[in-house]
Amino acid sequence: MIDSYAKLDDTAVAMAAAQAGADVVRGMYGRRLDRIDKGAGDFATAADVEAEEVILGVIRAARPDDAVLGEEGGQRGGDGAGRQWLVDPLCGTLNYAVGNMLVAVNVALREGAAAVADPFGGEVFATDGKTARVRREGVADAPLEPSSATRLVDVNLDPPFPGAPGFRAVDLLAHPVFVERFRPRVVSTTLALAWVAAGRRAAYVTDGGDLSGSVHFAAGIALCRAAGCVVTGIDGAPVGESGRGLVAAADAETHELLMSMIRSRR
Repeated sequence: MIDSYAKLDDTAVAMAAAQAGADVVRGMYGRRLDRIDKGAGDFATAADVEAEEVILGVIRAARPDDAVLGEEGGQRGGDGAGRQWLVDPLCGTLNYAVGNMLVAVNVALREGAAAVADPFGGEVFATDGKTARVRREGVADAPLEPSSATRLVDVNLDPPFPGAPGFRAVDLLAHPVFVERFRPRVVSTTLALAWVAAGRRAAYVTDGGDLSGSVHFAAGIALCRAAGCVVTGIDGAPVGESGRGLVAAADAETHELLMSMIRSRR
């Protein structure tokens, strides 16, 4: 198995790791799992921890010299390594803990390949940094095609809210233009970013700081960029140290419309 992983390219490694994590998440679903308190209302479960260990095992087997930053285990291995993997083994832990299947497994090589697995939808979304595709139940990959046709915009309403009072996502939902043009959704997992890339959401909006190196967002941002979405911070700046938060839209028109509403609320 170690030799087979070592022969994979980076995109295949990301997909294999995300799929392995998704298998754990799906397998432990429905069990009574103790909550591991992380402070400020956040917590992990045994599924988070076990999924991360399985993902780490795949990455170690395939790329033993690379560093890994995990949501649960922090920075591991690869001291001085030029490559780093970002791992969120279960994005949507609260959803999962209460029996909601809207969760994602995120694996991204910083500035490279990335994959987002849907444990219950049987899909793995992936990018090599240039193109984006989805694999359904192991069937041949299909390209991701963003579209704003659904008019569904996913908005992250989870705290903290660093942009308040200048920007609060809940205010965006009350904007008359938003009410006229879009329909809000709150999935509470970055699986929604993969859905923007796949044309199932018109856009995704969240507050926050620099999300480019976030274990939660890196894979979804990579997917959206490779699929041709318009991706910026809530201030219109590129996602990164100079930008805050995230607006990922299927097309330029949708992005500009959302930005105009955000600017009017600031």
